Amino acid sequence: MTKTETLAASSPAPEAGIGVFYAVLAFVTWGFMPWYIGLFAGVAPLEILAYRSLWALPCAALLLCFQKGGWRQVGKGLANPRTLLTLLVTTALVTTNWLVFIWAIGQGRVLEGSLGYYINPLVNVLLGVVLLRERLSRAQLTAVALAAAAVLYMSLGLGTFPWISLTLALTFGFYGFVRKVMPIDALAGLFIETLFLAPFALFYLGYFDAGYDGFADLPSLIKTMGLGAITAMPLIWFSAGARRLRYSTVGLLQYIAPSMHFLYAVFLLGEAFTIGHAITFGLIWTALAIYSFDTLRTSRR
Repeated sequence: MTKTETLAASSPAPEAGIGVFYAVLAFVTWGFMPWYIGLFAGVAPLEILAYRSLWALPCAALLLCFQKGGWRQVGKGLANPRTLLTLLVTTALVTTNWLVFIWAIGQGRVLEGSLGYYINPLVNVLLGVVLLRERLSRAQLTAVALAAAAVLYMSLGLGTFPWISLTLALTFGFYGFVRKVMPIDALAGLFIETLFLAPFALFYLGYFDAGYDGFADLPSLIKTMGLGAITAMPLIWFSAGARRLRYSTVGLLQYIAPSMHFLYAVFLLGEAFTIGHAITFGLIWTALAIYSFDTLRTSRR
């Protein structure tokens, strides 16, 4: 074997290792999101959203400076009316997702939020069926049926319609679907989305006095700036990881974040985890196990 052939044969393993590192870093960062937002206890959800949107803009701009062709993609996106219109839709979706998630944390309902992000992969499967006319395998059909049973049980058995979980799953599912078919990078898209949100964020922070001043002193400034960093940075790490990994591997790693949310809610916040919750999550986890196994098998084939 020549030296070139040896390098070619050995290169995938290091690349995959680097990809796993970046992907895990991204999902772990997202996993810490409830804890970080919890630092703003007592602050209105709209105010937290305003700071997050406002500081995500300069963070995304800074990261674009280190991304090859990043600003070129921003320019193309701003020059294309169809792309701009589509990004307005994704802005509405991601804003709704952020606001509901922030509100759920403030209300001590992180457990329902984690359920939403567990459901999300199965929502993606349904979107593929409804919007792309994809066909479900038996395993996927079983997984979706179990997820539907979990939602139905939570609604009837626990007497609580899981609107937080479904809102998070549906908004993030549609957001991911629309962004996937758009000819624009994730970071460039985030920059334009937060560019849309910035005037509203500035208006809200300037007009309403909710009792928290993120510009009052250096610690407050650093804390609110962190909302932007924790929003933009994981996107770079996720993109770097996704480029180096198989889709099935990324799909399995995505459960890190909701699992961290789940553990944080139950063991640190002390949210109630009843037998009913165990049945609901058990159905979802079983559905995800079937879905993940089917994805791995199909990927290997």
